[in-house]
Amino acid sequence: MITLKSTCMIVPSEPTPNGLLLFSESDQVMQWTHAPLIIIYKPNNNTNIIPFSIETMKNSLSRALVPYYPLAGRLHWIEGGRLQLHCNAMGAQLTEAYSESTLDEFGDFTPNGIIQYLFPRVDYSTTSIEEQPLFLVQLTRFPCGGLCVGTAISHIVADGRAAMNFTNAWAKLARGEDLGCDEMPFHDRTMLRSREVPHVLPRFDHIAFSKPPLLIGCSDTKAEQEKETNAVLLKVTKEKVEELQKKANQNMVLARPYSRYEAVAGHIWRCACKARAGDNCQPTRVRLAADGRNRFKPPLPQGYFGNAIFEAVTSTCLYADLLSEPLSYAAGKLREAIERVTDEYITSALDFITSQKDVAPLRKSFHIRGYTEAPFLGNPNVSIGSWISLPLYSVDFGWGKPLYVGPGILNSDGKIFIMPGPTDEGSLVIALCLQTQCMDSFKKFFYEDI
Repeated sequence: MITLKSTCMIVPSEPTPNGLLLFSESDQVMQWTHAPLIIIYKPNNNTNIIPFSIETMKNSLSRALVPYYPLAGRLHWIEGGRLQLHCNAMGAQLTEAYSESTLDEFGDFTPNGIIQYLFPRVDYSTTSIEEQPLFLVQLTRFPCGGLCVGTAISHIVADGRAAMNFTNAWAKLARGEDLGCDEMPFHDRTMLRSREVPHVLPRFDHIAFSKPPLLIGCSDTKAEQEKETNAVLLKVTKEKVEELQKKANQNMVLARPYSRYEAVAGHIWRCACKARAGDNCQPTRVRLAADGRNRFKPPLPQGYFGNAIFEAVTSTCLYADLLSEPLSYAAGKLREAIERVTDEYITSALDFITSQKDVAPLRKSFHIRGYTEAPFLGNPNVSIGSWISLPLYSVDFGWGKPLYVGPGILNSDGKIFIMPGPTDEGSLVIALCLQTQCMDSFKKFFYEDI
């Protein structure tokens, strides 16, 4: 179906800083695996469209790796389960591929088996971390004239916003434009290192690093984790999003109404509880991520290249309460978790991570199913990430706006992303993975309960 024509290593086009780049504590607890993303472009006969050129893509990536030089480096393990980055300009991996199938044959690009041929993969079992490129890309051309840019970026090196800043910078260079001073990445990660010397005990109870609630009556979590899962993409129109927001804010007197994320994520949480049909006394919680860039005092530079995402979790709730109370109850629990992530909270989290002799138990991976260090975060819990504010559809390599942007893989029960729709009118797309036995019920409740 997919034929790989060639693979090469792209190095920075100019000399770049050489040596160690110190990671922040927030980097150290991120996945050491690669987060895959697919960016789909439909055929376009517009005369303003720049024709695809593999040489242009290679040259522009080489130029992008100059300001984004950490992506051309390599990771190394050090003591305490920690990692360090060697900025050695070894390069990023680029693969040129061809598909025998048309874009239409890939359906709605649900992150399932067939989609995994559209992005580069690393064999973690045979390739040491010192040899793994931190950024890999597969450029797949379709017989209908469509294109896919499938990327895989090390989550230790960059969070979603940093990754999208890089991808948009690469696209701008591919269009033949130059990067402005305000588009340059900021690489000083000492701003996200523990501020206390000597280190002090954390000032908050960081339950985000604790074990989540387990399924009542389940004596074999491994068997539960190995149950078959299924991924789907659910489309939500602007009108339906507004209905959920109205429902969440009904009879509420709030200084700030519940946001799209809070309303939709609260709805997803409740539907997952209903679909899983657990005991009414079953405890559950949501894990989510808060961008710390604007939560610091003073704020981090918007071009901060690294992991400024901090995990938060809701307080533990019971199925009975979530399903008997109005949507505002779930939305309120999500807001409490988000608002907990303040400058003081982040500083305390950094102190907590620093105090750990071994950070491996804190690190979680959703990109390798069954990865032994990853705690089971599925049934009865969910992880709901927000990509709503990410500039996904501004990635223009000269071929116009993407047809679709989304995760390349989703294979962990309870892992969910809320993404912007391909148009700008306010629609959303939900990328969701649940146990196969629960999926039909979830979809039924998701649409009926709006």
